[in-house]
Amino acid sequence: MAYNEDLAQRIRQVLDELEPPGLVEKNMFGGVGFMVRGNMACGVHKDRLIVRVGPEGYQEALARPHAGLFDITGRPMTGWVTVAAGGYETQSDLEAWVREGVGFALTLPAK
Repeated sequence: MAYNEDLAQRIRQVLDELEPPGLVEKNMFGGVGFMVRGNMACGVHKDRLIVRVGPEGYQEALARPHAGLFDITGRPMTGWVTVAAGGYETQSDLEAWVREGVGFALTLPAK
């Protein structure tokens, strides 16, 4: 299954408004990832939004509606969550998730 290009386009629009430094888009894991200063902030895998929330925000993010483990290898990645369509349906929900991913990526050293 190809990734949800409509979701990717919506993310691009949010990122255009945020203008994070060092924004790069990369094809990865059969989807697309959005890097900020060399660190992944968010992306799309199949029909799910991927958000890097970091270790401190991980459990809280998982508890949110429509959020789940990011597991494409058989081993969940701590600090990352996937969000099903119901969790990014509204523009404000999508913006909140993307802002969270960008915010976390900006706390990391540039690569």
